[in-house]
Amino acid sequence: MLRVVIVEDEEIIRKGLVYTVDWLSMQCMVVGDAEDGEKGLQLIGQHRPDLVITDIRMPVMNGIEMVEQALRIYPFQSIILTSYSEFEYAKQAISLKVFEYLLKPVDEMKLAEVIENINRNNRQGKVYDDIITNPIGHTHLIELDGYLLAEQKQNNYVSEAIRRIKSDYQQKLSIEAIADELGVSPSYLSRKLKEVTSQTFLDILNKYRIQKAIELLATGNYRIYEISNMTGFSEYKHFCNVFKKYTNTSPTDFMKSSNRVVVKKSRK
Repeated sequence: MLRVVIVEDEEIIRKGLVYTVDWLSMQCMVVGDAEDGEKGLQLIGQHRPDLVITDIRMPVMNGIEMVEQALRIYPFQSIILTSYSEFEYAKQAISLKVFEYLLKPVDEMKLAEVIENINRNNRQGKVYDDIITNPIGHTHLIELDGYLLAEQKQNNYVSEAIRRIKSDYQQKLSIEAIADELGVSPSYLSRKLKEVTSQTFLDILNKYRIQKAIELLATGNYRIYEISNMTGFSEYKHFCNVFKKYTNTSPTDFMKSSNRVVVKKSRK
């Protein structure tokens, strides 16, 4: 199932794509939509979609800039929506290995054909990047860079807290200590984090730690208790409980699973 984000400033076109296209028949699921590139960038970082469908001309941040910045976080496929007058410009202006360009209004049959090609490439193992699969499917926990890119001009305290999680997740971290270093109250920082990410500090920290643990487990080079220590969990039992909370499986079962595989994207 392809995870899709749609970014389009014209509401009638955006909502039409979200609600009238038969996504399930194309093995797709729309996980988010946005009306400008900056909000789209945050959604991409948060949901890590397999496919981004975006307009070019949008307020705040255009589609070209959004795709360029998002691709620095991780790879995905993109479909660019253009008007007839912009079509040649779009093809010349973007050197981002865009999968396809579609003229507006979007022809659903043409869209279905493009997505079938993307699905075919997926089945051939060409478009996934560092995706870890287990019995519950693809594990995408959190992408901190997406929040940093989208929020760096809006709330420095949130950005600094997220940077601390990213750099020091292996150490003992608390929102109280980070707030004290930043000179703000823990309640203020907690509230702002929730506003930006819709998650608590502990959720963000634990999801990022488990994501790193999954990467280490996939290498097969470490014992589980070693990974527990390497990812900031002081107690092995606590690590196992948190791991199961976010993945619905235990670290041991994850390691034993015959379905676990890491697929690397071919770089063109």
